[in-house]
Amino acid sequence: MSSPLIKQTRIASWILTGLGLVAILHLHLLPSLLAGLLVYQLVHLLAPRLQRHFASKRSQLVALFLLASLVVGAVTAAVIATLAFFKGDSGNISLLFAKMAQILEDMRSTLPPWIIDLLPENNTGLRETSIEWLLEHSAELRTLGKEAGIALAHILIGMIIGAMISLEQVVATTPKGPLASALLERSRCFADAFRRIVFAQVRISALNTLLTAIYLALLLPMFDIHLPLTKTLIAVTFIAGLLPVIGNLISNTVIVIVSLAHSPHTAMLSLGFLVIVHKLEYFLNARIVGGQINAKAWELLIAMLLMEAIFGLPGVVAAPIIYAWLKRELDNAGLL
Repeated sequence: MSSPLIKQTRIASWILTGLGLVAILHLHLLPSLLAGLLVYQLVHLLAPRLQRHFASKRSQLVALFLLASLVVGAVTAAVIATLAFFKGDSGNISLLFAKMAQILEDMRSTLPPWIIDLLPENNTGLRETSIEWLLEHSAELRTLGKEAGIALAHILIGMIIGAMISLEQVVATTPKGPLASALLERSRCFADAFRRIVFAQVRISALNTLLTAIYLALLLPMFDIHLPLTKTLIAVTFIAGLLPVIGNLISNTVIVIVSLAHSPHTAMLSLGFLVIVHKLEYFLNARIVGGQINAKAWELLIAMLLMEAIFGLPGVVAAPIIYAWLKRELDNAGLL
């Protein structure tokens, strides 16, 4: 293949991949994409350990099919369990939002005078300035609840597609044309970006959640401080922590507001502890996530802010992966 043709097919594959990602975000198919990528990566992670125990190609394929089915089932069960937790009595996310709104409304009677002077003069102003964000996002949660069935169907379809692609790569022998090969290379690069970002962020979020759980469930009760909805706070810490940098800020804000339910001193104690955890998370992002894609935390934040402005919440979720993929593609092309 001539060099100009290679260049043209590479550029065409970049354009088609970019248009595909925009379409996925615009059509709200991001959960399907992420679910498919997760299954694809899990199968490829576990398959080598399984296939070496089987000699024939057919037995390897059967084992891989069973592995893919098991991964799809496990991920589906995890998604359903998470949704059930946040809808149940022990982890009701709507109850958490309502509790936060009530705490913000009642904080005038608990905060010291120097903080009260910084707040609006009346309860109406306080509600308008402090609770508007909660009300806005609680409406989004209700919308998500109405579309939960469709989202679950999309996630299941995405996982099945991811499993089928992982199986197809084992048995595929048909030669591909230049554009198909270039698109396949873009897909592999994007899947690699997903693996590096998501798997690294899961480790960071798990560590943050462990430290937060120790603080909420062990340290505070030792001083006879029992915050409401502790299980929900721990779950929110893990889920929000899957977003680099900004997720830690979200969970910290929720915990500090809920800590006001006990006292302002508890809120300040929580803030001090979470600042330390946030510094740790920032360091880990720089070392782990930043090291994976050779990017600083502020680069990820800019990408997330830009994607949020264009695509909303799905853009925030997709931004770290798309940025990692784009940076790797530009680096491979010798442009960075």
